Amino acid sequence: MLTPVLLSGGVGSRLWPVSRETHPKQFLPLAGELSMLQETLRRTSGLEETAPLVVCNEEHRFMVAEQLREVNIKASALILEPEGRNTAPAVALAAIQALASDPEALLLVLPADHVIRDVDAFAQAVGRAVPLAEQGRLMTFGVVPMSPETGYGYIKCGAELDTGLYDLERFVEKPDVATAQAYLDSGNYLWNSGMFLLRAATYLEQLAEHAPGMLSCCREAMAGATVDMDFVRPAADKFLACPSDSIDYAVMERTGAGGVVSLDCGWSDVGAWSALWDVATRDSDGNACKGDVMLENCTGSYIRSESRLVAAIGVSDLVVVETADAVLVSDRTNVQDVKRIVNRLKDLQRPEVSQHRRVYRPWGSYESLVTSQRFQVKRIVVNPGQTLSLQMHHHRAEHWIVVHGTAEVTCEERVFMLGEDESTYIPLGHKHRLSNPGRIPLELIEVQSGAYLGEDDIVRYEDVYGRSK
Repeated sequence: MLTPVLLSGGVGSRLWPVSRETHPKQFLPLAGELSMLQETLRRTSGLEETAPLVVCNEEHRFMVAEQLREVNIKASALILEPEGRNTAPAVALAAIQALASDPEALLLVLPADHVIRDVDAFAQAVGRAVPLAEQGRLMTFGVVPMSPETGYGYIKCGAELDTGLYDLERFVEKPDVATAQAYLDSGNYLWNSGMFLLRAATYLEQLAEHAPGMLSCCREAMAGATVDMDFVRPAADKFLACPSDSIDYAVMERTGAGGVVSLDCGWSDVGAWSALWDVATRDSDGNACKGDVMLENCTGSYIRSESRLVAAIGVSDLVVVETADAVLVSDRTNVQDVKRIVNRLKDLQRPEVSQHRRVYRPWGSYESLVTSQRFQVKRIVVNPGQTLSLQMHHHRAEHWIVVHGTAEVTCEERVFMLGEDESTYIPLGHKHRLSNPGRIPLELIEVQSGAYLGEDDIVRYEDVYGRSK
């Protein structure tokens, strides 16, 4: 039986301003109605798989849990990295976790932020690779190249073992255009997808041979792990001592047990906005649009609206991406340079680099609608069955107005219910709590007033998410 292992640690900075540090691309519906994480989970169904393992950042744990709940998928564990150490340690944590319950665990390692349009072809490739993986091969998926792409690494295939199966000869770095064209012409090179199929035990054996220090740190971290519901927290001090390296460099480029399965399935790692244009449905003029967009005499462009009407006239080969607090305009061929803008925003400590106006929390989300001196208006959404902490503010009072759903409100000693169009007042200094006892999202408008309105003016007394001091 396969155990899907989803790696959900990326930031996706080249898809700014939609993808941000606190809500990166794998949690967004960039190429369909579901998020990229959910699409990845869905495409593993039907592979005779066990419950998936997800390796993610500690800060994203509740988003991952909520997205699994939305598609009715139960993970066997959510392994929480206190800090990213690249893919080789992440896969090691998953392998150690999987072996605890299945000595023959076969891991299907998948980044959570890729697009695969032909799911049947993907499943067939997995099926072809399984026998070799069971025999101890570390199988990597090489994508049949459609063009001399310079944004991907490549895999050189060795001897053919069976139809679409090869020895792994070597990995090569991202080439220039001429080299990429030579790779394409030779027919011996495939794009490096970053997806793998391997026995957990074999992977750890290879890690012991080629990166023993890394394996030692991962074993110690998992030996000291704590378990909270579905969350597995490796010992932070042990894991933070782990070297950071990719599975390619740490193992696959050094092993003699590598294999390649050829994959032709409409794959993309969606590493830039131009990649989303590639996989999107386009009109007769080559435009791909998302959201409230109006075009006149435009060609070859990707235009996305998140919060308002975007109109474009007489432009070609552009990327225009609008969010509530930022707009990106780029030539379609230069979108890889978005990362430079992101780095400048970091240097300036601008909030747009890390979070949207809509901020996600374990219980739901909030969005600032109006901010001014001494008052702020927020839209708050509480997911079904979730509850905020019992808290108090030193510097602000709050008015709550329910616009959808039912709220259970605690204010000092009183506990009462509010329905739609009902409201209440939370005086400054009063202990209070907001809960959603219903089966639909609770939506309310919160009006804050006071001398200071910062998010750090929260004293938590009780919190089901472990945030109280």
